[in-house]
Amino acid sequence: MRYSLFALSIIASLLFSCKSAKDSVQEMPTKKQEPLANSLLWEISGNGLAESSYLFGTIHIINKEDYFLPEGTLSAIDQSSDVVFEIDMTEMNDISKVMPLMQKAFMENDLTLKDLLSEEEYALVNDHFQGMGLPLMFMERIKPMFLTVFASGDINPGDLQSGEVKSYEMEFAEMAQESNKTIGGLETIEYQISIFDSIPYTEQAQMLVESIQSSDLGDDQFKELVDLYKQQNVAQLYEMMKGDESINEHEDVLLIQRNKNWIPVMSERMASTKTFFAVGAGHLGGPMGVINLLQEAGYTVKPMVKS
Repeated sequence: MRYSLFALSIIASLLFSCKSAKDSVQEMPTKKQEPLANSLLWEISGNGLAESSYLFGTIHIINKEDYFLPEGTLSAIDQSSDVVFEIDMTEMNDISKVMPLMQKAFMENDLTLKDLLSEEEYALVNDHFQGMGLPLMFMERIKPMFLTVFASGDINPGDLQSGEVKSYEMEFAEMAQESNKTIGGLETIEYQISIFDSIPYTEQAQMLVESIQSSDLGDDQFKELVDLYKQQNVAQLYEMMKGDESINEHEDVLLIQRNKNWIPVMSERMASTKTFFAVGAGHLGGPMGVINLLQEAGYTVKPMVKS
């Protein structure tokens, strides 16, 4: 099963919710949160569930040599009837659904990057993408947040096609499809794309410039992120997100509200079938993370770590 680069870039652009969370002024649960164990795989039980379900924290794109599956992951998938992602991965391979969304990647009113950046900033962006072999002239009208996906260099289109990098979502979706499991999503592709539209183009453009300006540190930052992921340290992954101030004022729409939206969807799904949920690991930790929100909703959420 192969998915379009465009659709995969949507997922990647929301990697750990753009790694952008900051201390929030949003309402927080009153219950004190216990320190989270180092685990990417969690069991969800209680609150009237007939059977346990599972929650797994993914990193959307990772080098193939860093890809690993924690103990118990394959068993959890095998035991589950449904495999549910942030978005329904089967739609990624449906050209009839992906193609209409292509237009939504472009800015409205014929705006271009030149309209949003100074001459110096535009030259910086142009030189950066030229150096990556991606001529900016073909991407002038694409929303800057989409361009930021590739600006850091962490995601290389050639690597995606050659298999040098892997996607946990793609791997899990293939496993589910081979086992004839039902595949679903917690939100739609349209909703994920609409998240970009909540951020003004001018701010998106500045985020793109800042991403390029800090690209010298990008490799170190991505390595730190991958190291934390391999340690299964979801708490520190959340803390790493809090340290990125680039788009902290948009934390609610990028992270918190999405987490809140997912809980009733997960509850309905778990009530009817044993489900394996796979979402970005950055959504798991923190007071408004999926783990704590599920616990606040009355579920028991336990790490499936090796004893």
